[in-house]
Amino acid sequence: MIPFLPTMSGVALTTIALSLAGALGLLLGRLNYRGVGLGIGGVLFAGILVGDLASRVGLHFSSEMLEFIREFGLIIFVFTIGIQVGPGFFGSLRKTGLQLNIAAAMIVVLGVLVTVAIHFAFDVPVPALVGLMSGAVTNTPGLGAATQALRDVGAGTDAVAQPSLGYAVAYPFGILGILLTMLSIRFLARVDVAGEAGAYDTERRGGSGALPSLNVVIRNPNFDGLKLSEVPGLFDQGVVASRMKKGSDLFVPRRDTVANDGDMLHLVGAPDRLNAIRLVLGEETDTQLTTKGTKLTWARMVVTERSVLGHRLRSLGLEESHGATISRIMRAGIELPVQADSTLEFGDIVTVVGTPEAIEETRGVLGDQSKRLDLVDFPGVFIGIALGILLGSIPIALPGLPAPLKLGLAGGPLVVAILLGRLGRWGPFMWFMPPVANHALREFGIILFLAVVGIKAGDQFLDTLLNGEGLHWMAYGVMITLIPLMVVGFVARFVFGFNYLTLCGVLAGSMTDPPALAFANAQNESPAASVAYAAVYPLVMGLRIFAPQVIVLLLYATGTF
Repeated sequence: MIPFLPTMSGVALTTIALSLAGALGLLLGRLNYRGVGLGIGGVLFAGILVGDLASRVGLHFSSEMLEFIREFGLIIFVFTIGIQVGPGFFGSLRKTGLQLNIAAAMIVVLGVLVTVAIHFAFDVPVPALVGLMSGAVTNTPGLGAATQALRDVGAGTDAVAQPSLGYAVAYPFGILGILLTMLSIRFLARVDVAGEAGAYDTERRGGSGALPSLNVVIRNPNFDGLKLSEVPGLFDQGVVASRMKKGSDLFVPRRDTVANDGDMLHLVGAPDRLNAIRLVLGEETDTQLTTKGTKLTWARMVVTERSVLGHRLRSLGLEESHGATISRIMRAGIELPVQADSTLEFGDIVTVVGTPEAIEETRGVLGDQSKRLDLVDFPGVFIGIALGILLGSIPIALPGLPAPLKLGLAGGPLVVAILLGRLGRWGPFMWFMPPVANHALREFGIILFLAVVGIKAGDQFLDTLLNGEGLHWMAYGVMITLIPLMVVGFVARFVFGFNYLTLCGVLAGSMTDPPALAFANAQNESPAASVAYAAVYPLVMGLRIFAPQVIVLLLYATGTF
């Protein structure tokens, strides 16, 4: 041991220990076999090693500092997750995403039921139980929520330390179990992966994931000589006429543009709305209304100008003032129908059609300063964290529970961040976070949390594993991992006919497990698994965080704690 280490302050020793755990853990997490490794979980095991060595040589860390860093790391982690998933959270619960989310939610619910059954069947202490569940499903925020819930009900120091031990014991097979489930379904269902990818592509082309376009020639004599604003459903109902051709002239139509028989319109919108407009106006045409060789052009722009945020397109008057029209809005990877009441949010990518002059004038209105997307609005981050902590501290009294339910330091910031991420901005505050910055803050937060958890559990881990209930806990973790995945996975495939690659994305998303997603993606280049993973991730993350808190409170209320 370095001679002067015992003379250093507790803060200095704690900082060194956290740094060593973070560095060694990240290096350990990079080790993998065919894309499968511990990932960020390596920090937990490195922290256990550092904590064990420190206890053997008699080094002591600042308990107050460890406590603060653990909680602050968790808050940063869940808040950035909420900001990331907020814009697409409610949209993921619609249409095809609803079926995927139901399947993922059933995995979570079944996992909770298996966990509770293990508690009553094998008399596993609740503190260890919730740690086992979080480790078995590789969900680190769940571990933080479990620890917070135990403190809220007044559990002792030893009880609060048990979740991290259970998590560490169950985590390794949590990673392997999901891969085993994917391979089992693939083998028993005799899956043709290339065929599944082809079927997914065919279905996606026939769906409405991206806004389609349609060229229509006016053949309805009732509209001959009328203004386009008099066409029902055009402009204000989710269909945009981005180009119009009269004879040989191609231009951006306005509301007061007069329609004549034989005019052609290039329409963009949802499939059902496009079909309705086609039936009203006339018939579809194969003639392409391309801007090539004409005065018109189009460009994609990023909305970065604060003055237009939250304003309706009608109030901006781009058509009237600049002769340009917005035909598509891309937000959080999803194309939205353009309506007069549509509002613009920071980071939206819009498609603008018009003359070169109109395009440049519109660019000045919308901003299109990509560098601003790299900046984090920290006032919004800090006010969001404060609101999240306040929400998490509000007691919610429920009948039959001995203590009020609280969202806590894990649930409160998550819920607030999802809502703020969906809101986007309010007054001087903005809740858009660049992906790179979001990822960096999220990783930093979870590294701090896992390092502290590992260090605090280090002096007990080996003893629990070798001399205590460690081997039994491993077996329980295997059950919590495999039973929900296998049951829901096989039912989804054989009963409901889920596409195999989509199902792999749902399974990976139900465990919020990036290595599992990487394994699924390695089977084929199709985006099916990634799309499904993104669709279920927001809901599952919320459920995984709340589930341990509910288990702690319910079992505490029944006196079986």
